[in-house]
Amino acid sequence: MSLVRCVMLSATRTKAWSVGRASSALLYAAGAPGKALARTPQMSPMVSAFSPNYSSTSAAQQQQTPGINDDSVKLSASCVKRMGEIMDKGEYLRITVEGGGCSGFQYKFSVDNNRNDDDRVFEQDGVGVIVDQESLEFVKGSTVDFCQELIRSAFLVQKNPQADHGCSCGSSFSIKV
Repeated sequence: MSLVRCVMLSATRTKAWSVGRASSALLYAAGAPGKALARTPQMSPMVSAFSPNYSSTSAAQQQQTPGINDDSVKLSASCVKRMGEIMDKGEYLRITVEGGGCSGFQYKFSVDNNRNDDDRVFEQDGVGVIVDQESLEFVKGSTVDFCQELIRSAFLVQKNPQADHGCSCGSSFSIKV
């Protein structure tokens, strides 16, 4: 386990994000060989072998890549439908990111009717998701989905461009460094 990853796992989420961004910049400045490809479409949405930060494409081409610089959170049709069924008027699904889980960071979902000053609200068809500013750095560009299976039904964050890889249940992830 690298020193950066150890520091990230033991630090708070804000400090871990700062360390991750700083180490990413250092690796990029040093040339970091062998990390030149972005996520390919045939890969699972939660798995990405290489970080787009080390891509050999130009900055203009990276700006055109969907999801990389998108500060919004999208809601799938199944998410909107399920939230409409279980939420009362004025209630939102709150997404927070905390340190922990089997991959380093974990998604937490709760129903909340309070909006704080630093919250961003993403609404669609009368339902909404609230994300605080710190957590938004970890989930921006993602899609919130509702999945129903034989063994469970849950809200999931999918297609997260900030995640390097995640656990098999989809509740935790590691960030791209």
